[in-house]
Amino acid sequence: MEIGVLLLVGMIVLIALSVPVAFAIGIASMSAIIMGHFQLIIIPQKIFAGLDSFPMLAIPFFVLAGNLMTAGGINDKIMRFATAVAGWMRGSLGIITVVASAIFSSISGSGTATVTAIGGITIPAMKKEGYPASFAAAIAGSSSILGPLIPPSIILIVYGSSVQSSIKDLFLAAVIPGLMLTTGFIVYTYFMARRLNLPVSEKLSVPVILRETRKSIWALLMPVIILGGIFGGVFTPTEAAAVSAVYAFVVGVFVYRNIRIGQVGRIFYESCITSTIMLFLVGCSKVSSWVLAVAKVPEAISQGLLSVTSSPVLLLLLINVFLLVVGMFMEANVAVVIFTPILLPIALACGLSVVQFGVVMCLNLCIGLVTPPVGLCALLGNGIAEARLEETLRASIAFMAVGLAVLLLTTYVPALTLWLPAAMR
Repeated sequence: MEIGVLLLVGMIVLIALSVPVAFAIGIASMSAIIMGHFQLIIIPQKIFAGLDSFPMLAIPFFVLAGNLMTAGGINDKIMRFATAVAGWMRGSLGIITVVASAIFSSISGSGTATVTAIGGITIPAMKKEGYPASFAAAIAGSSSILGPLIPPSIILIVYGSSVQSSIKDLFLAAVIPGLMLTTGFIVYTYFMARRLNLPVSEKLSVPVILRETRKSIWALLMPVIILGGIFGGVFTPTEAAAVSAVYAFVVGVFVYRNIRIGQVGRIFYESCITSTIMLFLVGCSKVSSWVLAVAKVPEAISQGLLSVTSSPVLLLLLINVFLLVVGMFMEANVAVVIFTPILLPIALACGLSVVQFGVVMCLNLCIGLVTPPVGLCALLGNGIAEARLEETLRASIAFMAVGLAVLLLTTYVPALTLWLPAAMR
């Protein structure tokens, strides 16, 4: 137990000292192993074991696909299509931001990429139409959390790899909660648009909508191919990631011609840097997970929570509160690799399945992307809108409330996550 406490305290101290998270986990784990008089050969063995996984290959491919989409103008085409379809509704730009974020996230799997790519286009346009800057930032920042939730999700890939669960089942389990969250954001945006009396664009004729659809067809086919291929059993999530990267490259270079051959090297380089950081983090987390298991930290925390209450309902509520707090301070993938081995046994004892808990954990940490003090997506949206941060956070409260409502339903109604994977089998 002592080496487990040393590991957790060491990680917290090093992260507080601004040491990169992966190095903080690695250094704290190595210190705990030395103090526990274990062989140091365990470190490379566990790092290799953490990365020697076929599903983990999906991460660099999805990162590359997201960067190629942004550079290739695919997100611009998605925006034009969404504008043509929903531009006539009151608050249409806000609704378009939500819809475009949902579509974009079904390819990129990243919240920060979504708020940058979509919010960078829609926030200035919303401000120009009279949206309060804080409300525009809140819409884009909150909608971006659909990125890590709607399949394909990098967080769910990391979680599934750490617990040896089916990535396809996790993706399917996240579909209904993701659609519920999208619908809730659209309804609230429309309600606020009417309350603020925001402008309405002219309703386009059917031929114009069809013309915009034709121009955007290559961009719109991308999520259809990826998700259809995964859920239809044509290819695995990892193979889908590779297909999405190749598709984004071909469309960006040869169809839309927004990517010059000279830019490709830079895009690959940036994608490699991002992917390496994420994969090294996962590898180091395997070492820390081993230390925690040896120190029986999960069992100790389980006993501590069970000493507070034996009610599964209250235990699940405590887990959600804990993860929401964690999401306020910690990057989602980091939180997954650190806390999954600790909290999963408790969730299983409360009656949750591995798949359901994965979606619950992902949703908790996604909400953390817009909650202070870190709230990276809220900060990015606020920076694009050039609004006052406290006003943006105040405008985001209602979106957080929608997220919390979906979270509670996902936690206590298993069918929302388990029905679709079972039906697709």
